[in-house]
Amino acid sequence: MAAALELVEALGHTGLTIEAVAARAGVGKQTIYRWWPSKGALLFEAFLEFEPGGQEPPRPSALADDLRRAVADAIDEVTQRRFDQVCRLLVHEERADLLALLMAPRRLAVEERLRRAQLLGEISADLDVVAAAELLLGPVYQRWLLRSAPLCDSFADTLVELVLRSLRGGP
Repeated sequence: MAAALELVEALGHTGLTIEAVAARAGVGKQTIYRWWPSKGALLFEAFLEFEPGGQEPPRPSALADDLRRAVADAIDEVTQRRFDQVCRLLVHEERADLLALLMAPRRLAVEERLRRAQLLGEISADLDVVAAAELLLGPVYQRWLLRSAPLCDSFADTLVELVLRSLRGGP
């Protein structure tokens, strides 16, 4: 698994082969295929095993600050070469189930913060927090996937401002 992550970071997902992973790990190709049916499955398990997992618990602060941090963290994550290459391979292999597992913890953390905001009266009690979390994180993942525009802190600020304005129903 370590060999696969090292190689995907060095070669990118298109340059990664099972043969190269086997050579780097000092095992035969069949050994790898015995445990993982594809590059995507191998990289997914390696990523979960070796990358930092879980999200920091929310700290007490303003809703806007928490959401800006969540969006900025998502941007930081998808712009790391290792994460980028693993996820692009999973997209290429149409492994949406595995890709969702990598991104789900961040979405769940945002949903939890929005639920807390509901309890505190910061946003409407009848807000669909799942849709609101997707509204915040979806543009990050779209920009990452399409490489349509830069992912930066100013984008996070703008995105949070727009989403909070719509959630609060204000100008």
